[in-house]
Amino acid sequence: MVNISMNLTEINRTDGCLRFSCPERSVATVIYVLSYVSAAAVVLLTVCGNLLIIISVCHFKQLHTPTNMLILSLAVSDCLVGVFVIPTALIWMVESCWLFSSIHCLCYISISYFLTGTSIFNVTLIAVDRYFALSKPFLYTKTVSLSTMCIVVLSNWFILLFYNTALQYFNGHFTSLVMCTGDCFLVLDEVWSLVDLLLTFVFPLSVIVILYGQVFFIARKHAIAIRDLNSHTRTQTSKNMSDSMKSERKAAKVLGILVSVFVACLLPYFVYSLLGNVVQIEVESFQKVLVLVYMNSSINPVIYALFYPWFRRCVKLIFSLQIFNADSELINVHLGVK
Repeated sequence: MVNISMNLTEINRTDGCLRFSCPERSVATVIYVLSYVSAAAVVLLTVCGNLLIIISVCHFKQLHTPTNMLILSLAVSDCLVGVFVIPTALIWMVESCWLFSSIHCLCYISISYFLTGTSIFNVTLIAVDRYFALSKPFLYTKTVSLSTMCIVVLSNWFILLFYNTALQYFNGHFTSLVMCTGDCFLVLDEVWSLVDLLLTFVFPLSVIVILYGQVFFIARKHAIAIRDLNSHTRTQTSKNMSDSMKSERKAAKVLGILVSVFVACLLPYFVYSLLGNVVQIEVESFQKVLVLVYMNSSINPVIYALFYPWFRRCVKLIFSLQIFNADSELINVHLGVK
């Protein structure tokens, strides 16, 4: 992530450390308890929702497709955000103070930067995948196999792990972490701030916007082609081609919703990052937009539940324990799905 942390810290820092002590709780006990209940519900939704996606894609062979490997990768990163990042972030926001140790701060920053970056590039790869599948369907089928996509996914994780390790090492996060009461921010120098902004926001967002603009343009052409096909011929071949094109258009539309929500959750954070260079940003405001970034990991399973009938069917099979039956991985999860 980028340089808002530097601005927040430098604006308020005096004599090398923040003159800050954790404030006493000022809200009513009922609101305080409800805040923690809501936080627990968000964590539960994030972890369990993404676990259902992971189990579904891993267990049912019908879902072993290249695109679903990207969805699986996104669900894994989202699930890990729910386990390691969201609980700490919500406690920090509810208490308006960092209550944990400097080691916990180091781990929190390292993990959150890595997993957030991984999610960003997973969504970018989904945009690339959909564009390639719709613009070059025959070449896509021929060149993009399950094993190829697995290599792409693993490469994405390892490259981002290397990048985030370098980012924090060269900014002294591992060697000279300054931890003050109530404070847990990574300070980036100007060069790394610019590099991080370009690599983790400007570049992936540009790719997502440009490619999904192309995807919806192609989907519109497909819709016109389907109408012409249906009006001129009624052969079985034309029906199969029409169904295939409809399926691709529907997949592009649903993944477009996923991408749009993702960008909406990230955009406020990066706007704050840019504003942090010229105006003073309050720590509380920064925490809220940061939590919005993490909340995207909670929203994704809801999108799948609303728009993917196969996911709803998989959830029913999981909760009814039918996945423990013999040959359950061969069940047709697209049965009755149009």
